[in-house]
Amino acid sequence: MKKKTALTIAGSDCSGGAGIQADLKTMTMNGVYAMSAVTALTAQNTTGVTGIMESTPEFLQQQIDAVFEDIFPDAVKVGMVSSVSLIRVIADRLKHYKASNIVVDPVMVATSGAKLIDDSAIDELKKSLLPLACVITPNIPEAEVLSETEITCEEDMVTAAGIIYERFGCAVLCKGGHRINDANDLLYNADGAKWFRGKRIDNPNTHGTGCTLSSAIAANLAKGESLEQSVENAKNYISGALAAMLDLGKGSGPMDHAFIING
Repeated sequence: MKKKTALTIAGSDCSGGAGIQADLKTMTMNGVYAMSAVTALTAQNTTGVTGIMESTPEFLQQQIDAVFEDIFPDAVKVGMVSSVSLIRVIADRLKHYKASNIVVDPVMVATSGAKLIDDSAIDELKKSLLPLACVITPNIPEAEVLSETEITCEEDMVTAAGIIYERFGCAVLCKGGHRINDANDLLYNADGAKWFRGKRIDNPNTHGTGCTLSSAIAANLAKGESLEQSVENAKNYISGALAAMLDLGKGSGPMDHAFIING
């Protein structure tokens, strides 16, 4: 039996709610065979991160090569990568293998506004990785960094997304979130701007939502869905995972990625 495949290149979350663990669950539940290349090990849970141990560039390359040379992925999701050398390795290998359906979650700035990677890594991300993407999925603070504009309303989101699209040549899914417009996201591509309206679900447990959204998009692209349909399916999946109201941990807990199985 043949099955479509997807690769996540991201960090590990030992508590299972975000990172490659969330990616693998999401890709599996969205109907593809999921694989991973680990950029970093983290010691974290729902209350925060207590330790990070990065992969070496050499070992990250070995992981990516091992996947591509045996089970070639139909889509690739790239999550948080915090160093210039690792970003360069990822970009180099994706170009080498002529990878397609690349979804980049440009994890640079937390929703709180705190910067998560340094300026040199942001510059490398802009230069070598974002131009390879089929679509990128920034939150509002990240979209502000990439567009070098301030976003305070829906009109600002459209302007910023247009700037990012022109600058990097990839589609942009600008995630609204509570700072702008509840659960409404904006997709900007060659066809212009399209809103994906969503109902905000009153669930404080949102650990890993960004990872999950980008992975679900990648899984749907791997299956041959259009970008718009992939985004629609991904948003529906996240809504279901949040609506299941899983309650684990002492902080902002994970979603129920397996809500479909649970009924």
